[in-house]
Amino acid sequence: MKNQSFTTTIQVDQSQQEVFNAINNVRGWWSNNIEGRTDQANSEFIYRDKYLTAKMKITQFSPEKIVWDVVETHNTFFGEKYEKEWDGTKIIFDINKTAGNKTELRFTHQGLVPQFECFTVCSNSWDYFITTSLKSLIETGKGKDISKDEDSFTTSFIVEQSPEKVFNSINDVRGWWSEEIEGKTDVLHADFFYHYKDVHLCKMQIVELIPNKKVVWFVKDNEFNFVKDKTEWKGTKIVFEIEKIGDKTQLAFTHHGLVKEYECYNVCEDAWTNYIQGSLKNLIITGKGNPNAKEGGLNAELIKKWGLPEK
Repeated sequence: MKNQSFTTTIQVDQSQQEVFNAINNVRGWWSNNIEGRTDQANSEFIYRDKYLTAKMKITQFSPEKIVWDVVETHNTFFGEKYEKEWDGTKIIFDINKTAGNKTELRFTHQGLVPQFECFTVCSNSWDYFITTSLKSLIETGKGKDISKDEDSFTTSFIVEQSPEKVFNSINDVRGWWSEEIEGKTDVLHADFFYHYKDVHLCKMQIVELIPNKKVVWFVKDNEFNFVKDKTEWKGTKIVFEIEKIGDKTQLAFTHHGLVKEYECYNVCEDAWTNYIQGSLKNLIITGKGNPNAKEGGLNAELIKKWGLPEK
Protein backbone atom coordinates (compact mmCIF):
# COMPACT_ATOMS: atom_id res chain seq x y z
CA MET A 1 0.00 0.00 0.00
CA LYS A 2 1.34 3.44 -0.94
CA ASN A 3 2.45 5.53 2.03
CA GLN A 4 0.55 8.78 1.81
CA SER A 5 1.80 10.23 5.08
CA PHE A 6 2.92 13.86 5.07
CA THR A 7 6.67 14.40 4.86
CA THR A 8 9.07 17.31 4.35
CA THR A 9 12.87 17.64 4.45
CA ILE A 10 15.39 20.35 5.31
CA GLN A 11 19.19 20.52 5.15
CA VAL A 12 21.34 22.69 7.43
CA ASP A 13 25.02 23.27 8.11
CA GLN A 14 24.68 22.51 11.83
CA SER A 15 25.64 19.16 13.37
CA GLN A 16 23.33 16.21 14.07
CA GLN A 17 23.57 16.99 17.78
CA GLU A 18 22.52 20.61 17.24
CA VAL A 19 19.54 19.50 15.13
CA PHE A 20 18.61 16.90 17.75
CA ASN A 21 18.74 19.52 20.51
CA ALA A 22 16.64 21.99 18.53
CA ILE A 23 13.91 19.42 17.82
CA ASN A 24 13.66 18.65 21.52
CA ASN A 25 13.22 22.36 22.28
CA VAL A 26 9.61 22.04 21.12
CA ARG A 27 8.58 25.31 22.79
CA GLY A 28 11.23 27.04 20.69
CA TRP A 29 9.79 26.14 17.30
CA TRP A 30 6.23 24.81 17.70
CA SER A 31 4.56 26.48 20.66
CA ASN A 32 5.00 27.92 24.13
CA ASN A 33 1.73 26.21 25.01
CA ILE A 34 3.35 22.88 25.93
CA GLU A 35 2.87 20.94 29.17
CA GLY A 36 5.43 18.30 30.16
CA ARG A 37 8.97 17.31 29.19
CA THR A 38 9.84 17.19 25.49
CA ASP A 39 13.46 16.01 25.82
CA GLN A 40 13.29 12.63 27.49
CA ALA A 41 12.48 9.10 26.31
CA ASN A 42 9.07 7.75 27.39
CA SER A 43 7.91 11.14 28.65
CA GLU A 44 4.54 12.57 27.63
CA PHE A 45 3.70 16.16 26.76
CA ILE A 46 0.58 18.02 25.71
CA TYR A 47 0.34 20.68 23.02
CA ARG A 48 -2.56 23.14 23.15
CA ASP A 49 -3.86 25.90 20.93
CA LYS A 50 -7.32 27.39 20.41
CA TYR A 51 -8.49 24.38 18.39
CA LEU A 52 -6.05 21.50 18.93
CA THR A 53 -5.10 19.59 22.07
CA ALA A 54 -2.67 16.75 21.42
CA LYS A 55 -0.99 14.35 23.86
CA MET A 56 2.32 12.94 22.61
CA LYS A 57 4.53 10.17 24.00
CA ILE A 58 8.21 10.08 23.05
CA THR A 59 8.73 6.42 22.11
CA GLN A 60 12.09 6.67 20.36
CA PHE A 61 14.84 9.06 21.37
CA SER A 62 18.31 9.04 19.83
CA PRO A 63 20.51 11.55 17.96
CA GLU A 64 19.51 9.80 14.72
CA LYS A 65 15.76 9.44 15.28
CA ILE A 66 12.97 10.85 17.43
CA VAL A 67 9.45 9.43 17.38
CA TRP A 68 6.35 10.83 19.04
CA ASP A 69 3.28 8.60 19.28
CA VAL A 70 0.09 10.65 19.12
CA VAL A 71 -1.83 9.23 22.08
CA GLU A 72 -4.93 11.40 22.09
CA THR A 73 -6.15 14.50 20.26
CA HIS A 74 -9.08 16.88 20.15
CA ASN A 75 -9.08 19.07 17.04
CA THR A 76 -12.25 21.16 16.91
CA PHE A 77 -11.26 23.24 13.87
CA PHE A 78 -13.26 21.02 11.50
CA GLY A 79 -16.02 20.05 13.90
CA GLU A 80 -16.65 17.17 16.29
CA LYS A 81 -16.79 14.50 13.57
CA TYR A 82 -13.11 14.95 12.68
CA GLU A 83 -11.57 15.91 16.04
CA LYS A 84 -9.63 12.64 16.56
CA GLU A 85 -8.04 12.28 13.10
CA TRP A 86 -4.51 12.40 14.56
CA ASP A 87 -5.15 9.63 17.09
CA GLY A 88 -2.82 6.65 16.56
CA THR A 89 -0.52 8.50 14.14
CA LYS A 90 3.23 9.01 14.63
CA ILE A 91 5.46 12.04 14.23
CA ILE A 92 8.97 11.06 13.15
CA PHE A 93 12.20 13.04 12.90
CA ASP A 94 15.04 11.27 11.01
CA ILE A 95 18.42 13.01 11.36
CA ASN A 96 21.28 12.06 9.02
CA LYS A 97 24.58 13.46 7.76
CA THR A 98 24.78 14.04 4.00
CA ALA A 99 27.70 13.58 1.62
CA GLY A 100 28.23 17.34 1.61
CA ASN A 101 28.79 17.39 5.38
CA LYS A 102 25.39 18.90 6.01
CA THR A 103 22.69 17.52 8.28
CA GLU A 104 19.41 16.39 6.75
CA LEU A 105 16.24 16.33 8.79
CA ARG A 106 13.37 14.33 7.34
CA PHE A 107 10.07 14.98 9.10
CA THR A 108 7.13 12.58 8.68
CA HIS A 109 3.65 12.67 10.16
CA GLN A 110 2.93 9.00 9.61
CA GLY A 111 -0.78 8.44 9.15
CA LEU A 112 -1.64 12.03 8.22
CA VAL A 113 -3.24 11.03 4.92
CA PRO A 114 -4.96 13.09 2.18
CA GLN A 115 -8.27 11.44 3.07
CA PHE A 116 -8.27 13.34 6.39
CA GLU A 117 -10.43 16.44 6.59
CA CYS A 118 -7.52 18.25 8.22
CA PHE A 119 -4.85 17.14 5.73
CA THR A 120 -4.40 20.41 3.81
CA VAL A 121 -4.38 22.68 6.86
CA CYS A 122 -2.28 20.29 8.95
CA SER A 123 0.29 19.58 6.24
CA ASN A 124 0.65 23.29 5.46
CA SER A 125 1.08 24.00 9.18
CA TRP A 126 3.70 21.27 9.61
CA ASP A 127 5.54 22.51 6.53
CA TYR A 128 5.71 25.97 8.07
CA PHE A 129 6.81 24.79 11.51
CA ILE A 130 9.53 22.50 10.10
CA THR A 131 10.89 24.36 7.06
CA THR A 132 10.57 27.85 8.57
CA SER A 133 10.34 27.80 12.38
CA LEU A 134 12.46 24.76 13.30
CA LYS A 135 14.99 25.56 10.56
CA SER A 136 15.28 29.09 11.94
CA LEU A 137 15.77 27.73 15.47
CA ILE A 138 18.55 25.42 14.26
CA GLU A 139 20.34 28.09 12.24
CA THR A 140 19.82 31.22 14.37
CA GLY A 141 18.79 30.00 17.81
CA LYS A 142 15.32 31.52 17.45
CA GLY A 143 12.17 29.92 16.01
CA LYS A 144 8.87 31.49 15.02
CA ASP A 145 6.07 30.76 17.50
CA ILE A 146 2.68 31.70 15.97
CA SER A 147 0.54 29.57 18.25
CA LYS A 148 -0.66 32.36 20.55
CA ASP A 149 -4.25 32.23 19.30
CA GLU A 150 -5.48 34.16 22.32
CA ASP A 151 -3.79 37.20 20.75
CA SER A 152 -5.17 36.68 17.25
CA PHE A 153 -7.03 39.57 15.67
CA THR A 154 -10.80 39.21 15.41
CA THR A 155 -13.71 41.44 14.43
CA SER A 156 -17.38 40.79 13.60
CA PHE A 157 -20.56 42.42 12.37
CA ILE A 158 -24.23 41.62 11.78
CA VAL A 159 -26.15 42.39 8.58
CA GLU A 160 -29.67 41.94 7.24
CA GLN A 161 -28.47 39.93 4.23
CA SER A 162 -28.55 36.13 3.98
CA PRO A 163 -25.66 33.76 4.81
CA GLU A 164 -25.46 32.99 1.08
CA LYS A 165 -24.95 36.66 0.25
CA VAL A 166 -22.26 36.98 2.93
CA PHE A 167 -20.49 33.81 1.73
CA ASN A 168 -20.50 34.92 -1.91
CA SER A 169 -19.24 38.39 -0.99
CA ILE A 170 -16.31 36.97 1.02
CA ASN A 171 -15.27 34.90 -2.00
CA ASP A 172 -15.45 37.98 -4.25
CA VAL A 173 -12.06 39.02 -2.89
CA ARG A 174 -11.47 41.48 -5.76
CA GLY A 175 -14.68 43.19 -4.75
CA TRP A 176 -13.60 44.11 -1.21
CA TRP A 177 -9.85 43.55 -0.65
CA SER A 178 -8.01 44.25 -3.88
CA GLU A 179 -8.54 44.26 -7.61
CA GLU A 180 -4.89 43.18 -7.80
CA ILE A 181 -5.52 39.47 -7.19
CA GLU A 182 -4.13 36.62 -9.30
CA GLY A 183 -5.88 33.23 -9.21
CA LYS A 184 -9.26 31.84 -8.21
CA THR A 185 -10.67 32.97 -4.86
CA ASP A 186 -13.74 30.72 -4.69
CA VAL A 187 -12.39 27.20 -5.30
CA LEU A 188 -11.32 24.80 -2.53
CA HIS A 189 -7.53 24.18 -2.44
CA ALA A 190 -6.90 26.94 -5.00
CA ASP A 191 -4.03 29.38 -4.49
CA PHE A 192 -4.37 33.10 -5.04
CA PHE A 193 -1.83 35.91 -4.89
CA TYR A 194 -2.34 39.40 -3.44
CA HIS A 195 -0.02 42.35 -3.66
CA TYR A 196 -0.13 46.04 -2.86
CA LYS A 197 2.72 47.69 -4.77
CA ASP A 198 5.94 46.39 -3.15
CA VAL A 199 4.59 47.01 0.35
CA HIS A 200 2.77 43.73 0.89
CA LEU A 201 2.75 40.52 -1.14
CA CYS A 202 1.23 37.20 -0.06
CA LYS A 203 0.09 33.84 -1.41
CA MET A 204 -3.03 32.25 0.10
CA GLN A 205 -4.47 28.77 -0.21
CA ILE A 206 -8.18 28.18 0.31
CA VAL A 207 -8.19 25.27 2.74
CA GLU A 208 -11.84 25.21 3.78
CA LEU A 209 -14.95 26.32 1.91
CA ILE A 210 -18.29 25.38 3.49
CA PRO A 211 -21.10 27.11 1.59
CA ASN A 212 -22.82 29.81 3.64
CA LYS A 213 -20.91 28.81 6.81
CA LYS A 214 -17.13 29.07 6.68
CA VAL A 215 -14.13 30.15 4.59
CA VAL A 216 -10.51 29.51 5.65
CA TRP A 217 -7.34 30.76 3.98
CA PHE A 218 -3.83 29.53 4.86
CA VAL A 219 -1.00 32.02 4.29
CA LYS A 220 1.55 29.98 2.33
CA ASP A 221 3.99 32.82 1.84
CA ASN A 222 4.22 36.50 2.71
CA GLU A 223 6.48 39.52 2.31
CA PHE A 224 6.28 42.97 3.90
CA ASN A 225 8.69 45.80 3.13
CA PHE A 226 8.02 47.80 6.30
CA VAL A 227 8.98 45.39 9.11
CA LYS A 228 12.15 43.54 10.07
CA ASP A 229 10.61 40.06 9.76
CA LYS A 230 9.12 40.29 6.28
CA THR A 231 7.37 36.89 6.59
CA GLU A 232 5.30 37.65 9.73
CA TRP A 233 2.01 36.36 8.24
CA LYS A 234 3.51 33.14 6.87
CA GLY A 235 1.90 30.03 8.38
CA THR A 236 -1.09 31.90 9.81
CA LYS A 237 -4.79 31.24 9.08
CA ILE A 238 -7.54 33.66 8.10
CA VAL A 239 -11.03 32.46 9.03
CA PHE A 240 -14.48 33.77 8.09
CA GLU A 241 -17.33 32.18 10.11
CA ILE A 242 -20.93 32.84 9.10
CA GLU A 243 -23.83 32.28 11.49
CA LYS A 244 -27.58 32.86 11.15
CA ILE A 245 -28.89 34.81 14.15
CA GLY A 246 -32.66 35.19 14.00
CA ASP A 247 -33.42 36.88 10.70
CA LYS A 248 -29.92 38.42 10.49
CA THR A 249 -26.46 37.08 9.65
CA GLN A 250 -23.28 37.43 11.68
CA LEU A 251 -19.81 37.33 10.14
CA ALA A 252 -16.89 36.69 12.51
CA PHE A 253 -13.45 37.32 10.99
CA THR A 254 -10.30 36.02 12.72
CA HIS A 255 -6.66 36.19 11.66
CA HIS A 256 -5.21 33.35 13.74
CA GLY A 257 -1.54 33.86 14.51
CA LEU A 258 -1.57 37.64 14.03
CA VAL A 259 -0.15 38.20 17.50
CA LYS A 260 0.34 41.48 19.29
CA GLU A 261 4.07 40.91 19.56
CA TYR A 262 4.35 41.16 15.76
CA GLU A 263 5.84 44.36 14.42
CA CYS A 264 3.05 44.59 11.84
CA TYR A 265 0.20 44.04 14.31
CA ASN A 266 -1.07 47.63 14.65
CA VAL A 267 -0.87 48.33 10.92
CA CYS A 268 -2.48 45.00 10.05
CA GLU A 269 -5.20 45.44 12.69
CA ASP A 270 -6.14 48.82 11.22
CA ALA A 271 -6.06 47.46 7.67
CA TRP A 272 -8.20 44.40 8.43
CA THR A 273 -10.69 46.56 10.36
CA ASN A 274 -11.08 48.86 7.34
CA TYR A 275 -11.39 45.99 4.87
CA ILE A 276 -13.82 43.91 6.96
CA GLN A 277 -15.91 46.52 8.78
CA GLY A 278 -15.84 48.92 5.82
CA SER A 279 -15.24 47.41 2.40
CA LEU A 280 -16.57 43.85 2.86
CA LYS A 281 -19.58 44.99 4.89
CA ASN A 282 -20.43 47.55 2.21
CA LEU A 283 -20.07 44.94 -0.52
CA ILE A 284 -22.56 42.70 1.31
CA ILE A 285 -25.07 45.50 1.98
CA THR A 286 -24.82 47.65 -1.15
CA GLY A 287 -23.09 45.41 -3.68
CA LYS A 288 -20.09 47.73 -3.85
CA GLY A 289 -16.94 47.51 -1.74
CA ASN A 290 -13.84 49.69 -1.65
CA PRO A 291 -10.94 47.44 -2.71
CA ASN A 292 -7.44 48.54 -3.63
CA ALA A 293 -7.45 49.63 -7.26
CA LYS A 294 -5.75 47.71 -10.05
CA GLU A 295 -2.10 48.70 -10.37
CA GLY A 296 -1.52 47.73 -13.97
CA GLY A 297 -0.45 44.11 -13.72
CA LEU A 298 2.63 42.24 -12.49
CA ASN A 299 6.15 42.64 -13.75
CA ALA A 300 8.22 39.69 -14.95
CA GLU A 301 10.34 39.66 -11.79
CA LEU A 302 7.30 39.25 -9.51
CA ILE A 303 5.79 36.59 -11.75
CA LYS A 304 9.00 34.54 -11.59
CA LYS A 305 9.65 35.09 -7.86
CA TRP A 306 6.17 34.03 -6.76
CA GLY A 307 5.73 31.20 -9.28
CA LEU A 308 2.76 32.80 -11.03
CA PRO A 309 1.52 31.84 -14.51
CA GLU A 310 2.63 34.21 -17.24
CA LYS A 311 -0.10 35.98 -19.18
